[in-house]
Amino acid sequence: MNREDAKDTKEEERRMKQLEEEVERLAYRVIGAAIEAHRVLGPGFLESVYQQALEVEFRMRGIPYKPQYPVTVNYKGYPVGEGILDFLIGDVLIVELKAVENLSPVHEAQVISYLKMTKHPLALLINFKVPVLKEGIKRIILSS
Repeated sequence: MNREDAKDTKEEERRMKQLEEEVERLAYRVIGAAIEAHRVLGPGFLESVYQQALEVEFRMRGIPYKPQYPVTVNYKGYPVGEGILDFLIGDVLIVELKAVENLSPVHEAQVISYLKMTKHPLALLINFKVPVLKEGIKRIILSS
């Protein structure tokens, strides 16, 4: 490895570390916003109500978000459909909302599929139908 390659490698490592820190910072802020929405509304509403409440909370907190964000589903390089992310935060973090009695494996599989499609490193799966929201938050990491 020559000096130029070593410099490029260090620069890439620095960029990756910055991205990881940004994703974690955004995740922390999103969790805070979700906890506030759950504190105010409680666990008894439909997912769409929490979606709207989070949009308000994100705006109030200056969290960059894109609601109902479409992503193309590719199969062997060909577009075959579309998925819809509940939120794309700061172009790096996926947030998927639920308001169900219990999260099921299909909910997690959905989020893993979104991570694979987008190549984003982290998603938050948030279920609002719980007494304490901390119990309804699941971090899902894209593994290689």
